[in-house]
Amino acid sequence: IEHNLDVVKTADYIVDLGPEGGDRGGEVVACGTPEEVAEDPRSFTGQFLRRVLGGGAKRRALG
Repeated sequence: IEHNLDVVKTADYIVDLGPEGGDRGGEVVACGTPEEVAEDPRSFTGQFLRRVLGGGAKRRALG
């Protein structure tokens, strides 16, 4: 589990589990690129990613 949004925003693919932790979690709430997760209203991670990504994310280059 990664909680550092500076790391999360550069991921190629995110699987967001929830909706809560522990017994109230364990379901896939959202998955996709950081931008796709940021647009999913069910994702708590997406709510925070929207703020970090702002108007456009700088994705790391492959290679």
